[in-house]
Amino acid sequence: MERDEQQLRSWAAGDAGAGRELFERHFESVLRFFRNKCGGEDGEVEDLVQATFAQCLASHASFRGEASFRTYLFTIARHELYAHWRRRQRARAEVDVTSMSVEDLRTSPRSKLAAHQDRQILTRALRTIPLELQVALELHYWEDLTGPELAAVLDVPEGTVRSRLRRGRELLQAAFVRLAAEADGAPPESLDELDAWAKRLREAMGR
Repeated sequence: MERDEQQLRSWAAGDAGAGRELFERHFESVLRFFRNKCGGEDGEVEDLVQATFAQCLASHASFRGEASFRTYLFTIARHELYAHWRRRQRARAEVDVTSMSVEDLRTSPRSKLAAHQDRQILTRALRTIPLELQVALELHYWEDLTGPELAAVLDVPEGTVRSRLRRGRELLQAAFVRLAAEADGAPPESLDELDAWAKRLREAMGR
């Protein structure tokens, strides 16, 4: 959006009001991006949101409007997320955090699944798939990013994006079925139903 681009330039030139408007317009999306991908501490999520917008301002010169501002913002958010987990995993320097799931990476105690709680089961299922697939699925489900936009954010070819979405959905469905069985709940009957559940989760993750 031209409005985003103009406000970013104004913010970089010292207009704090433009920065506040930009922050308020995109805050919920960035918050939602981090909320299901950290160790569970609210302070971490807030810090990552702040770091994303700070880096957005610091690197504004690199944004030339070739892609949308949201693509630029989520690209920064993805880098901040991976940097966050790499800092948490310093003792395991050989670990590729993008190929591990949040459940593998997190160090805080795992919360117990509540029976028949579809939202809790789905958020847990998302955390059990590799982080790079979780990022792709959540941006697809919750932010409606297109194939080209996802390719730009993830820094991969568009064909790879399609492969990640397909593989992510398969793993998510398998995880949902397993976790629903553990919680004595009812799993989705098809991938289409799973997609619908994932999209409905968007509102809850924004709060």
